[in-house]
Amino acid sequence: MVSSTPPPASVLDLAPVLPVVVVEDAGDAVPLARALVAGGLPAIEVTLRTPVALDAIRAIAREVPDAVVGAGTVISPGQAADAVAAGARFLVSPGWTDLLLEAMRASGVPFLPGVSTTSEVVALLERGVREMKFFPAEAAGGTAYLRSLAGPLPQARFCPTGGIGPDCAPDYLALPNVGCVGGSWMLPADAVAGRDWGRVEALARAAAGLSAGTTCR
Repeated sequence: MVSSTPPPASVLDLAPVLPVVVVEDAGDAVPLARALVAGGLPAIEVTLRTPVALDAIRAIAREVPDAVVGAGTVISPGQAADAVAAGARFLVSPGWTDLLLEAMRASGVPFLPGVSTTSEVVALLERGVREMKFFPAEAAGGTAYLRSLAGPLPQARFCPTGGIGPDCAPDYLALPNVGCVGGSWMLPADAVAGRDWGRVEALARAAAGLSAGTTCR
């Protein structure tokens, strides 16, 4: 049965890092989620990039009660509805339109619409949305771009995602308008393929301990 626990008030405040997960085998979903939660990363974004994504969300919602599972790469109203029906407790999109924004708002769960320009941020603020995904973060200007937005648009908060790893994540987390960062470095392909959940847990624990202070290398 899908969890009846209320959705989080803000995805940005659950942990410093939001794991971005691409599930190829639905059987991996539960042990993968358990490893991330054990490592201190309870919020898990399962991207809707594979045929088994909704099954993965459904399994995590049912079997990993400490996880806050959400859906990423949401690009249509139908996907938003299907994800929430499967048990997603938040939604993340790489970009947004008014139609998609309306569907995400109607879903009843928190959502992070994707932006990469100042105009998109202002348009969302006009619509009452203050929490957003900044994507693709490194390609769209990185920390310098987000820092430049903090002055004129301090009410906007971001989860930067795209090209972020453990070396530069603290630079993003040091910014006043960043609540968390998204990434997949704690899920290396060989560890997932080998079902080395202990390694995933260790990498998740290191990610959960990240804070401001280091520089990109």
